[in-house]
Amino acid sequence: MSEGGRKPGRFAVDRSEGFGERLLGLLLDRSHEMPPQLIAPLVAEEVARVGGRDVSILLQDYEQMLLVPLPGRGLMIGEPEPVEGSPAGEAFLSRSTVEVPQDGTVRMYLPLLDGSDQVGAMAVTLDSVDDDDRRLLRRLAGLVADMIVTKDAYTDLFFRARRRAPMSVAAEIQWSLLPPLSMTVPQVEVAGILEPAYTVAGDSFDYALNGDILHVAVIDAMGHGLDAATMATVAIGAYRHTRRADTGLSQVYAFMDRAIDEQFGHDHFVTAQMMCLNVATGLLQWVNAGHPAPLLIRGRAVVDRLESPTTLPVGFGGEEPVVSERTLRPGDRLLCFTDGLVEEHQAGGEQFGEEQLIECTNRVVRDHTAVRSVVRALSHTLKQERGGVTSDDATIFLIEWRGGDADHLATLD
Repeated sequence: MSEGGRKPGRFAVDRSEGFGERLLGLLLDRSHEMPPQLIAPLVAEEVARVGGRDVSILLQDYEQMLLVPLPGRGLMIGEPEPVEGSPAGEAFLSRSTVEVPQDGTVRMYLPLLDGSDQVGAMAVTLDSVDDDDRRLLRRLAGLVADMIVTKDAYTDLFFRARRRAPMSVAAEIQWSLLPPLSMTVPQVEVAGILEPAYTVAGDSFDYALNGDILHVAVIDAMGHGLDAATMATVAIGAYRHTRRADTGLSQVYAFMDRAIDEQFGHDHFVTAQMMCLNVATGLLQWVNAGHPAPLLIRGRAVVDRLESPTTLPVGFGGEEPVVSERTLRPGDRLLCFTDGLVEEHQAGGEQFGEEQLIECTNRVVRDHTAVRSVVRALSHTLKQERGGVTSDDATIFLIEWRGGDADHLATLD
């Protein structure tokens, strides 16, 4: 044994906890059995221990226009803050801390990130801020976001805070069906949005990253209301079932087709776009079942449409579809959308048109860089261009392929 009782070649591990680690550890230890309504007072108490006050937890509303304060004991409840043009919104969109000096104090706005999905922002006031404060509060905000997402599965507290208008039953079904609205890993980033947020029925999207393969589906079930929502639910369920069985895209289409036909009959259908993107190589494969062709964005402009053989919508018993392929370049973006974005479904109404969509997209991508910001800005811009209303559900789903790998994240420096 060497000096101190250690074996040669071994080193002592410091297991002592610093102040910040003890603070975060206490919150983590209690979080497992923490009732959702007690998150706010515990967070307020934690922040007070580092000299913070006036804590606000702001959650994104369903239209992605506002950051809405979460009510709770110990929290400061103010007015909702706009996502565009506010410090809270800047922290939310940029995924970075924003500090605003205020009369000898500092108001800090920290993004609430669950993984890479943006939940909202947390605001806290301190007399002064140093790097230790920044590090601790950034980690605290991450833990708060994880707790909100975890507890959201068995409470209506956060749903009620985010809802700013009455929501239809069909829309509630669709929102409960969705994956997180955004995902970011080093090789790829995705983001999606549905409108009208409070009455959407037949539109939906789904994705999963399994190893190096990103699976994506964007669907549009015929009709409106509960019938459309029910059909969309079956379509997404069938898609997930076959995707998880590791089948090819043509088999995915066939299974979805049978599921819709058997459940609803020959006179019902769902248009769909199913994709697989190898995030290591950039190889894209896709099947188009009656959907508008995705747009390829390269640099700051739309450069192409991903034309492909179109098979019948699922439910109509189409033949085995052709699987199209294309290899992307690093930085390429794919804009997937449903026909509600470009078609007018009211009698006598004027079509918005794909050319106008491309013009709007080019304007938006010149002014915004982050994928999530592009999706939000594009959706809201297009809604304004259509007079603030849409006669049909409209979905936007954006994919950015970057290439590379994520192995460095599994190595402790």
